[in-house]
Order: sequence, then structure tokens, then C-alpha cells
Amino acid sequence: MEKVPITYLSPKERKGLIVVITGYGKGKTTGALGMVVRACGHNMRVCIIQFMKGDLYAGEWDGIKKMSCGCQVELTYTGKGFCGIQGNPYPWREHRANAQEAVGLARKKIMSGQYDLVILDEINNALHLKLVDLEQVLDLIRNKPPLLHLVLTGRDAHPQVIELADTVSEIQEIKHAYRQGIEPQPGIDY
Repeated sequence: MEKVPITYLSPKERKGLIVVITGYGKGKTTGALGMVVRACGHNMRVCIIQFMKGDLYAGEWDGIKKMSCGCQVELTYTGKGFCGIQGNPYPWREHRANAQEAVGLARKKIMSGQYDLVILDEINNALHLKLVDLEQVLDLIRNKPPLLHLVLTGRDAHPQVIELADTVSEIQEIKHAYRQGIEPQPGIDY
């Protein structure tokens, strides 16, 4: 099979996009991590801050470390798990304190000028659970540098966050193995 020549596109005008990935289906974090793979291919510098994850191992933690050998990807998990579900033992005030620290870290990373792409994983959930405040999230969006791409994931994206976004995708669950009694599977679900 003959290979077709590859064309590299370059936009006439660069703009840092605001992308929201929300909904109740599986694939919000996975979609954001797909952007990390693409960004890596373009030699972009990436920062991922996970607002809810932190108490249960997630495969992306070591996957990103392995990928970072050739890419500039930093991942920080700041949460104490999903507040109020799956037997999570931490009280709301501890979840809120962690999320508040994560907002401060996000602001610092966004304004540092060291990244081309910042992903705020599960920040929509944190906002919905009042672990972070709407004004804090809107401030992060409104004050991001013009060329920085900002991705916000998680269920229940706030209408004002959606309004400020350039691209919004809603992941809809049609069928999920968990609802059929199949336990979460490594590499697929976590």
C-alpha cells in the first residue's frame, strides 16, 4: 500500500480554546486524555489537575509517567475521591478544603505561562457539589492566557461554564457494563 503524503495544518490565527466535556456517560476523562496524546504529538506542554480522584488508583497516573519520557505532561491528583459516593469516608469539609487547594494550584499553573494545555479533570463535579464556587471557576476561565487551551471535565457542567466554552461535548450513557453487574475493569474503567 502506498503512503499518502502527510499535510500539517496551521491555523491562520491561534486561539486558546475552552473545552467542556460533560454528561453522564463514560469517557470524559478519557476524552481529555486523548487531547493529551495529541498535544504530546505537537510537543505541547500539558498540566492535568484531578479534582476528585486521589483515593483509588487510576491507570492514567502511571500511564502519564510512562508517556512523559518524551512529552511534557504533569499530572497532579488532589482529591480524596468522589464525595458522598462509593462509601467515601471523608467529610464534605475535607473534600472542599482539597478542592480549594486544587483551585489555587490551577490558578498558579494557568497563569504560569509554562503550559499550552491545562486540564481540570472533574472540576464540573466539584462545582456541582459546592466544593469550589462558581465565581472561582469563571475566574479561571476568564483570566486564562489567550493562547492557553483549557479543558474542564465532569458531570453537571454549569450553564455559565458552558456559555463561556468554545467547544462543549456531552457524553451520554447508552449502556454500561457496571449496570449489568460487571465490576470496573483495569485499563478500561480506571
